[in-house]
Amino acid sequence: MNPNKPKSRDVEKRALDLAEKTDVSPNQAKALIRKHGDDKKEIEKEAKNFKAEG
Repeated sequence: MNPNKPKSRDVEKRALDLAEKTDVSPNQAKALIRKHGDDKKEIEKEAKNFKAEG
């Protein structure tokens, strides 16, 4: 099992928090969390890029 892969329940909560904080959709937030695991800095950086592009 990948130790950097977040648990499903954690992904849901983190995705909702990220969506509220950055204005990305919950689905976009989940995709970013799955892509970057626990790298919060990279997740937030890419989420802000989504917001800037969208």
